[in-house]
Amino acid sequence: MEGEIKNVVTDERIDRYLDITKRALDKIRIAAPERSFNRRLADSFMEMAVSYYNDAKHFRETGDIVTAFAAVNYAHGWLDCGARIGLFDVDGDDQLFTLFE
Repeated sequence: MEGEIKNVVTDERIDRYLDITKRALDKIRIAAPERSFNRRLADSFMEMAVSYYNDAKHFRETGDIVTAFAAVNYAHGWLDCGARIGLFDVDGDDQLFTLFE
């Protein structure tokens, strides 16, 4: 990545972010008990993340990589938040997720 222009969303950059978020989605397990209020929250967070991720893929496929970049970052933000507050079990992965410690 040496010499990479930092203020341009390139095809390579959006593809890298889509891959990171896909790996995060694949890793997450819902930690909240089935009948708890937190389970409803976890399901909602996951729905938002998947929706934004799918939007990002759609925008990437249509050539709108700036909007795709925004959508994939929203998707990952939902995942990070859910992991950080304990709705999702991410097996302590602090590379794909922003954990508290």
